[in-house]
Amino acid sequence: MSLNSTDKGLLTPDNCAVLFIDHQPQMFFGVANIDRQDLLNNVLVLAKAAKIFRAPVILTAVESEGFSGNITPQLLDLFPSQPPIERSNLNSWENKELVAAVKSTARSNFLIAALWSETSLVFPALQMLEEGYGVYAVEDASGGTSKAAHDAAIRRIEQAGAVSLTALQVLLEFQRDWSRKEHYEEVMAVVKEHCGAYGQGIEYAATMVQKAPASRNRQTTRNKERKKEQSI
Repeated sequence: MSLNSTDKGLLTPDNCAVLFIDHQPQMFFGVANIDRQDLLNNVLVLAKAAKIFRAPVILTAVESEGFSGNITPQLLDLFPSQPPIERSNLNSWENKELVAAVKSTARSNFLIAALWSETSLVFPALQMLEEGYGVYAVEDASGGTSKAAHDAAIRRIEQAGAVSLTALQVLLEFQRDWSRKEHYEEVMAVVKEHCGAYGQGIEYAATMVQKAPASRNRQTTRNKERKKEQSI
């Protein structure tokens, strides 16, 4: 993969876009390689990273009414003005509307998270690689019907030239430098909410060492301030 389309090998919000494929109830039900709540947390870390840093996002769903159900509401709530692209194809890259959406971003690198790994991740990833896109599979925001299926899918696309990474890695790669304060609080909020022990450690350091109010108390205060401002 050429490094010319990245920042010396690193992804930035300006050189990539994010593609969420088939994060729907029926597809979640079939995932067996990762705890489903962990999977959802990772999907939300990736989605919030894209939203915070304003990386382009494409949502797509397969057979919502006939089989799979609507995209998980937590994901839809983050992008309320963005209707998902509906498909019948197992391979989303065979959908003309999705291909057009990808091209409209003018990005050459795509982070892909998909259910299931052995179909909805592998098929578009392989064909996008053939067309010259940089493909980054967000491994823990994707899931397969078994560990063997998921692992084989990741191996297959890596052998074809894709790169695998995690949702938290994306969030931290976008932030990159803690001296960048523009999105610091938002990033910390995502870590505390979705990143388990890492988030707990940050909360502990903030409250016990830095003597800051607990996150929930700060959020309650912010909400009260917003309501007060709206009433004026």
